[in-house]
Amino acid sequence: MSKSWAGRTGAAGQVGQAVRIGRPGRLTGAALAAALLAGAATACGSNGAGADGVGAVAGRAGAPSTASPTPSATPEPFSALGYRGLKPGMTKDTALASGALEAAPVSLVNGCTDFAYRGGPAPDPVRMAAEEALQAKYVQANARNEAARKETEVFPAPPASYSAKDVKSFTDRMAAFQEKSKARQEAHEQLMKVFDELKAAREARDLAFLTTGRAGFGLEGLRELVAPAGARTAEGIGAGATVAELKAAYDAQGLQLGKDGKYTLWAGIGQVEQGWRYEFTVDAERVTGLALANRDTYCS
Repeated sequence: MSKSWAGRTGAAGQVGQAVRIGRPGRLTGAALAAALLAGAATACGSNGAGADGVGAVAGRAGAPSTASPTPSATPEPFSALGYRGLKPGMTKDTALASGALEAAPVSLVNGCTDFAYRGGPAPDPVRMAAEEALQAKYVQANARNEAARKETEVFPAPPASYSAKDVKSFTDRMAAFQEKSKARQEAHEQLMKVFDELKAAREARDLAFLTTGRAGFGLEGLRELVAPAGARTAEGIGAGATVAELKAAYDAQGLQLGKDGKYTLWAGIGQVEQGWRYEFTVDAERVTGLALANRDTYCS
């Protein structure tokens, strides 16, 4: 299969070419939307962090207690250096073996495989069925479009002479070419409709795991790490931070607002060259989501 749909996007997060996905099948846009929204409702939840430990020192017998709490452990920052043992470039098998993730995938949209953090939401059967049907629908639409494209690669050669026979031959070939061009246009339009459904599926998936987080894997291993709601960067930015705080923390480091409405920031020395960047989802002037992603890698 060719590398296409969910592969490359630029710094602005625009969709690149399509990935190859799934098995044959169909699902209407309305049914898909209903299924995905149902999955989003059931998958949303919180992935709570453990309580801070408190220690005490016992005093001498008969003396007043001098108990005092030990300092709280510093929360692990969400960064390109790793989070919960997961790091850029890690393979899916290595990540699953670490125990940081649930064993069963929770999403297959676009040909990527997503897992929830340990203790996160269980796979939703409605969501998974909808995504598999959409993948199959994409395979069919993409195959039809590719076949139609090949049929129109060579334009009919002009007539060898102005004889009636050659002119008629050319006229017949042009008529056949026009029919093939029409079929190619129809196939392309159908593929664009599937692209829109894929976009809706991604948005529903993102919404479902916005607070619980997830890890997404493609051909080259980990390609997206979405932070749970309580996670923060080393500068203290995460869900709930204001856009003003986000800008104060990262404007000087090259924070940019993309066409998709997300703020992005290259993830630091060594990661910039590898395509890794932070993505901050915002709504009503507040950060609602935080992710580390490499949009220059392919899902499948």
